[in-house]
Amino acid sequence: MNAPMNPRKLRITTTSLSGCFGCHMSFLDIDERLLELAALVEFDRSPITDIKHCSQHCDLALVEGGVCNAENVHVLRELRANAKILVAFGACAVNGGLPAQRNHLDVGQCLSQVYRTPDGSATAIPDDPELPLLLDKVYPVNEVVRVDYFLPGCPPSADTIWKFLTDLLTGRTPRIEHPLLKFD
Repeated sequence: MNAPMNPRKLRITTTSLSGCFGCHMSFLDIDERLLELAALVEFDRSPITDIKHCSQHCDLALVEGGVCNAENVHVLRELRANAKILVAFGACAVNGGLPAQRNHLDVGQCLSQVYRTPDGSATAIPDDPELPLLLDKVYPVNEVVRVDYFLPGCPPSADTIWKFLTDLLTGRTPRIEHPLLKFD
């Protein structure tokens, strides 16, 4: 007699692009509910596992942060290629957030000003191949890849994240309403 097979756990991966990591902190703030979530899912790349790359296809990818450099583009495209569902998670991912405040500035002039020597006479802009190339502006995630869901907030609260995840994991269409839906 064959033993019944356990249903496959859903695989979740997360990443932080250009942002403050506040959305991931809110995710971790679901506290003891993480244990409930861990019973339903397997974490791949996330702050819980410290895995740096997607090890395989995932069911759900949460992306926080705007897209401001070539490395962000690479990570995001890799994630989209491996994710069934991709969620733009937090204000920076949804609309560029605070990092996008640089969008009205010329990147070259900005770097020259920031890296000016103390006497103001010359610039010493870092030119190391290990540093990712900055893009002309900060882009929201949906301007680089297809996004399936948007979860706004700066950051979204732990309760909002929990509601969103449990809706998705139980097959319901996520529906976040006031007071959980905030844009601040």
